Amino acid sequence: MEDTIMLSTSRAASLRVKRLLDIVLALIGLTLASPVMLAVGLLVAVKLGRPVIFRQSRPGRDTQLFEVLKFRSMLEVDEERGLVSDEERLTDFGRILRSTSLDELPSLVNILRGEMSFVGPRPTLARYLELFTPEERRRYEVRPGLTGLAQVRGRNGLPWPDRLRSDIEYVDNFSLLLDLRIMLRTIVVVLRREGINAPGHVCADQFRGTAVMETAGA
Repeated sequence: MEDTIMLSTSRAASLRVKRLLDIVLALIGLTLASPVMLAVGLLVAVKLGRPVIFRQSRPGRDTQLFEVLKFRSMLEVDEERGLVSDEERLTDFGRILRSTSLDELPSLVNILRGEMSFVGPRPTLARYLELFTPEERRRYEVRPGLTGLAQVRGRNGLPWPDRLRSDIEYVDNFSLLLDLRIMLRTIVVVLRREGINAPGHVCADQFRGTAVMETAGA
C-alpha cells in the first residue's frame, strides 16, 4: 500500500515537472521558431491560400475536446476542380511541410496552453473515440503529444493496433527519462523522414476499430 502511494506521489511530481518543462520549452520554441513560422505562414498563404492555420477539434486529456493548430498542408475541398480526397488535395509543398514536420509548429501554442505536451499519444480524430476499447481509451489519461512512443517506433507506418499498444505502454511507464529518450529519437526520425505516410496512403490511414483492422491484417 505504501509502495503504491509513493509511486503515485512520484508520478504526480514527475507530471508537474513535465508540465513546467513543456511551458519553458514551448516558450523557447516559439521564440526561436517565430521567423520560420512567419516564413512558412507566408508560403502557405501564397501556395495554398487562406486560412493559413488548420484547426480541428481533437480529444485531449480525459477526452476533453480542444482545437489543434497546424499549418495547412492541403488545398480546400473543391468538387468542381476534382479536389476531394486527401490524395487530390495534398500538394508537393504540403508534402514538404509534412515530411519536415514544419506543419506542426503552431501546435507549440497548444502545448503552451496546456492542451498538449511535447511527448504523449498523438491526438486522434474525435470520431475515433467510439471505436476505441476501454483499454485503448486509457491513452487519454495523459495529454496528447507532438511525438510519442508510437511515433518513434514507426509513426504512421506502424499499424493502428501497434500504435495504440505503444500509447498504453507510454501511459503505464511514463517517466521524464522516457520522455527524453523519445524526444532524442524523434530528431532522428524527423531527419530521416521515417513513417510519414501509412502504406498506400498520402498520410495516416483511417482507424476502423482494432478488431476489424487486426482481422483484415491492417
